[in-house]
Amino acid sequence: MKPYRFHLFPALMALAFILTGCAAASQQEQPAGSPLDPKNPVTISIWNYYNGAQLSSFNDLVKKFNETDGKAQGIFVESFSQGSVNDLESNVLAAAQGKVGAGKIPNIFAAYADTAYAVDRLGLAADLSGYLTEEERAAFVDSYINEGRFSEDGGIKIFPVAKSTEIFMLNKTDWDLFSSATGASRDDLATTEGLVRVAEAYYKWTDSLTPAPNDGRAFFGRDAMANYFLIGAMQLGCEIFTVRDGRLDLNFDHDVLRTLWDSYYVPYIKGYFASSGRFRSDDIKTGNIIALVGSSSGATFFPNQVIVSDTESYPIEVEVFACPRFEGGAPYAVQQGAGMVVTEGSEAEIAASVQFLKWLTRDENNISFSMASGYLPVTKSANNVETILRQQGEISGTMEQILRVAVDTVNENTLYTPRAFEKGTSARAILEYSMSDLAAADRKTVAGRLSEGMTLEEAAAPFLTDDYFEQWYSETRTSLEALAG
Repeated sequence: MKPYRFHLFPALMALAFILTGCAAASQQEQPAGSPLDPKNPVTISIWNYYNGAQLSSFNDLVKKFNETDGKAQGIFVESFSQGSVNDLESNVLAAAQGKVGAGKIPNIFAAYADTAYAVDRLGLAADLSGYLTEEERAAFVDSYINEGRFSEDGGIKIFPVAKSTEIFMLNKTDWDLFSSATGASRDDLATTEGLVRVAEAYYKWTDSLTPAPNDGRAFFGRDAMANYFLIGAMQLGCEIFTVRDGRLDLNFDHDVLRTLWDSYYVPYIKGYFASSGRFRSDDIKTGNIIALVGSSSGATFFPNQVIVSDTESYPIEVEVFACPRFEGGAPYAVQQGAGMVVTEGSEAEIAASVQFLKWLTRDENNISFSMASGYLPVTKSANNVETILRQQGEISGTMEQILRVAVDTVNENTLYTPRAFEKGTSARAILEYSMSDLAAADRKTVAGRLSEGMTLEEAAAPFLTDDYFEQWYSETRTSLEALAG
């Protein structure tokens, strides 16, 4: 037995060396001083509002993380969809406020800035600035990382994971008929003023196609009126909501608001613009409009046909462009999309949460998730069309159009979203509905007068006076000032 023991000893020593080396390699996965330990894994929970393909893509990435980097670092992620974004917001706030029946607040939750701000006010949002090096922060599109700063002290309360912007989409099939007949140029669609002129020409052309008077059709509609106010005003040199350390200064510039009024309300009540479906893609589908401005994340819902009746429809093609900008306006574009908030917890829980979010926003993972969910990546290096196409391979022609325009918008404009502030959701709602609801109601009145035999000029005249604008302006400003305190 002695020879056997002699040979076994070096073998055991070699095995011990190998096992020690493996353990050392595993430990090297951890940053210096990390509270994470693969031998004592920590479980973190994530609440999201994803559904369908978005949820499937996210859950696939969570599974991949758990089986790779998560396993090596001692992190296990559990993902829970809360339904809609409104359901998620309600559940998060109920948990944060400790309401009866509410669940325990998760380690991470998806949130827009206003919800994140509300949770931060309760002292429950972790500051992530100490978990990101300068190099890591610089890798993100600057405005994405800055959206998570609620104060001037540099703290970061939102981790960006997927974003979107707005694009202009056109029913090319019907446009070609209109353009051939009238000489209308796509170049005019580059500016807001040009868009209004084209919309008027389209209304008059479609009116001329039938013997009945004043039955022209609308050309354009837009989703998200609050974006129209906020971005339009920035292009014209005015920031409506200026926020410093959570305090709102309202800048409801009279001349800027008059320009916004003349470029939306006026063409709307004249029938050049319209909105009747839940989204403007619904209006494209029914033929009520042939162009829209909407989110790049919802662009895949642009229809491939117009349904005229239960028995009649025809196919359409789409063209995608950058959003029109006010003539001479500054190059601003909207920044949209929820980020991730990490809640206060143990050092290990916060560190584990940040490690997962860093992994999720690696270019290869972020591109995969963004493309599957219709959003855009959040790092500078991933916001490159060729990089995305190399990873994703072949995509549809429409998706490539959307991607190219959206990425160019991100890279060629100053992206803007107002800083979060108390009652920010209510203030945004005023911008969303104050002009659009009035325009819809007044257009209905105008249409009724047209059916009684009035001309368009006669029917619209009462709504086009300076006094009528001043009344709307005063009432809207008063409502916003009440929220600003």
